[in-house]
Amino acid sequence: MEEPSFKFASCIFTTLGPEREIYQIPVFGELRALFPGFRIYIDFVGPTIPHSRDGEIKTICKYANCFDDNCTCRSSHNTNSSLILKFHKGLYHERYNDVIKDSKPDIIIAPNAGIAAYSSWIPTLELIKEKGISVIFTDYCEEAAYLASSCISSVLGDKLTVPIQVNPFRQPLSVENSVLNFPCYSNCFLFGF
Repeated sequence: MEEPSFKFASCIFTTLGPEREIYQIPVFGELRALFPGFRIYIDFVGPTIPHSRDGEIKTICKYANCFDDNCTCRSSHNTNSSLILKFHKGLYHERYNDVIKDSKPDIIIAPNAGIAAYSSWIPTLELIKEKGISVIFTDYCEEAAYLASSCISSVLGDKLTVPIQVNPFRQPLSVENSVLNFPCYSNCFLFGF
């Protein structure tokens, strides 16, 4: 029996609570190399988006050029993929209609979410569940991930479908944190529903 083949024309991501990410936009251009032939849309939604960027749309159609004169990043034959970034200032549940105006996300990613620390997550969690959108959260330490899992269970009445696990793409250097006596790494643990 032959395996079915799937070809995606586009992927739509929503990133909740971006902070450093909005100042590292060129790095996201690497997604074009990882997903050739895809049109990738990323909506950045969060209260830390500067007012001046609210509503901004940025299109990245070229690879960042390296220093190798023979590298394919310098050629024009790889123009079949693009990356479109949109910025929305505010909380997801408040900006949902603006975010989905063009289309609903395939997945939501919330790096270093701190769900247990911020009650403003409750209406966002309820909306995500209601709309049936898959979501992946990360957090700094295992304790924060377990506290977030507890909050998600109590608010939504559901358990995680993506169990708490070490994120293979976490930051390799520990984050200095004088408040916690736990080892902390940016995006250290991931989990979701």
